[in-house]
Formats: sequence, C-alpha cells, structure tokens
Amino acid sequence: QVQLVESGGGLVQAGGSLRLSCAASGSIFSINTMGWYRQAPGKQRELVAAITNVGSTDYSNSVKGRFTISRDNAKNTVYLQMNSLKPEDTGVYYCNRRQYSGVISVDYWGQGTQVTVSS
Repeated sequence: QVQLVESGGGLVQAGGSLRLSCAASGSIFSINTMGWYRQAPGKQRELVAAITNVGSTDYSNSVKGRFTISRDNAKNTVYLQMNSLKPEDTGVYYCNRRQYSGVISVDYWGQGTQVTVSS
C-alpha cells in the first residue's frame, strides 16, 4: 500500500498563487507517475498535470503556462505550483500516484485538498 498526504490548498484571490505538495510513503516502486487531478462541484474529476519518475510532464490545456508540476524523487514528493489562478480553477485537488510492475499498474489517491479562487 501507498499513502499520499497532500498539503497546500486554501483560499486565494484571482491572480494569486498556491503551491500544493503531496508526499508518498509505504510500498514505493521506482517506476511511477505522480499527478494532480481536480474535481469541481457537479463535474467529473479531470487531470490537471502529471510527471513521470524520469521527469516527463503532461498538462491540461486549461493550465498550461500557469501551473508547473515538479517532483523530488528522493522525498517521493510531487509539487504543483499554481500561478495566475482563476475562479474556474476552484475544486478539490487530488494527488495520484500510479505505480507500475511489469504490465500491471495500480493507482493510489490522496484524500484531496480544497482550492478556492475568489473573483
């Protein structure tokens, strides 16, 4: 099992910044992808950004140029720097870690952290 502990959410005005962190512990596999998903009220959970263990990144078009995902493999931690926040970025942000063992992958989720952007 893998445990994910998130921190860094909160309330911010439009145009402001927040930094989310997610630390993984437990049965850590070296080949993995870590990412952030968000879920707004009444909407499906969507990918915000992801990063592989070798540093390849992927972003939702809605956050490109504003958000930056990074990781510290030594600390098994992933970060999401969110700049120029907009009210539509509001939602619960969930940390995800997908670990691979051969052809098998397993997803782990954090408990979620609320991000609220006021206009």
